[in-house]
Amino acid sequence: MLHFSKLMGATLVAASLMAGVASAQTVLRSSDTHPDGYPTVEAVKYFGELLNERTDGRYTVEVFHSAQLGEEKDTIEQVRSGVIDLNRVSMGPFNGLIPETTVPSLPYIFRSVDHMRKVMDGEIGDEILAAFEPHGVIGLAFYDGGARSFYNSKKPINSVDDLQGMKFRVMQSDIFVDMVNALGANATPMPYGEVYSGIETGVIDGAENNWPSYDTAKHAEVAKFYSLDEHLIVPEVLVMSKASWDKLTPEDQAIVKQAAKDSVAKQRELWEAKEKESRALVEANGTTVTTPEKKPFIDAMGPVYEKHVTDPKLKDLVTRIQAVE
Repeated sequence: MLHFSKLMGATLVAASLMAGVASAQTVLRSSDTHPDGYPTVEAVKYFGELLNERTDGRYTVEVFHSAQLGEEKDTIEQVRSGVIDLNRVSMGPFNGLIPETTVPSLPYIFRSVDHMRKVMDGEIGDEILAAFEPHGVIGLAFYDGGARSFYNSKKPINSVDDLQGMKFRVMQSDIFVDMVNALGANATPMPYGEVYSGIETGVIDGAENNWPSYDTAKHAEVAKFYSLDEHLIVPEVLVMSKASWDKLTPEDQAIVKQAAKDSVAKQRELWEAKEKESRALVEANGTTVTTPEKKPFIDAMGPVYEKHVTDPKLKDLVTRIQAVE
């Protein structure tokens, strides 16, 4: 009997030690609107692996892809209130909340993807990340979101004139709405998850996005005309809830920041491969691609800049971004 009680005691001690180990591990919940396998989803998983490795297993990241926790507008509120720990989100939905995010969201602010990377990897990028904190969110890193272009179910777009009167879905951002309207089309803000049925039922004629989104959301099935006007090269951002951040030690905060920065190269590598793959897939399935002259598109953006860049600080940010070689 004594032997049995000793054995039970040892088992209970072992169980409590195991429970201690389990409770020492913190699972950080991260949201993404895109499907599993998408470059941003895989990059956040990679960030989680780096974090797990560098904290000796104390932290892991669970990525809820495919908008399982809600569309971007909803998940931003959840991350601000501490319901979600991490969020990979486009810059657009932050525009109404964080003025500095409007500048990288401006049409044709970046001359190329290389120009965007130079800006966002440098001091200007750090300055924009720092602007998130007063709003309950810690900006960790910028990911590539590619160049966004128009696609539709009706006809090839070869010029600004071809856009007149057409209805395009945009994300819930005033800049995106004003950009589409400035080109003579009609902007329809709509959650990403509703775009396919919107085009299919004729509620909208099309939308605007990058190659991987156009492909993976299956929009290419219902909108066969893709126009490479590349009006936006908007970075994506990986953020953390300030409530979750404040629970970390300064050492762990430094590890989180570095792991996020170190996941950027991985995301870009995956992004470039995915862009090529997606374009090849949709073209093989019958998408017609046109490349309009960009200057008339750029010229039409004057009113958008006038309306959204009124603050001297933001005007200065525009000037500094344009000056980056």
